[in-house]
Amino acid sequence: MKSATVKEIKTELSHRSHQELLDLCLHLSRFKKENKELLTYLLFESANEEGYIESVKSEVDEQFELINTNSYHYIKKSVRKILRTIKKYIRYSKNKETEVELLLYFCQKLRNFSPYFKKNSVLQNILFREITAIKKKVKALHEDLQYDYELELESLGITI
Repeated sequence: MKSATVKEIKTELSHRSHQELLDLCLHLSRFKKENKELLTYLLFESANEEGYIESVKSEVDEQFELINTNSYHYIKKSVRKILRTIKKYIRYSKNKETEVELLLYFCQKLRNFSPYFKKNSVLQNILFREITAIKKKVKALHEDLQYDYELELESLGITI
């Protein structure tokens, strides 16, 4: 089956009644966990972006505490999983400030993680790749925010 384009879906949805749209949304939420998470964000958390950021940060804290530190292999897998989760939540928000805030938090957590990340080149590369992404995102923000985030990056020991 070939998927319809966004324009076709939008046109078709405009012809549906309120009850049909409600039924479609509920039906969509049953199929995938990500659909349900996105609907939850849009309905309940999009109005309070700060609260959303704090809830994601607390989830990241929990995930960092659960990392198996017996081997760098397990650490790498867990760090990648945490990063995937953060990027999923960033996609829900579509807010550049939220993206920078969450990625900065991830970098701070990774930088302060024990065993030290410099003993493993993969962890170093993950950190530096995310720092590079943060630098690009910060340049697109307002000047006042740029300054604030530059200070946070400097506190990590990184200059733009």
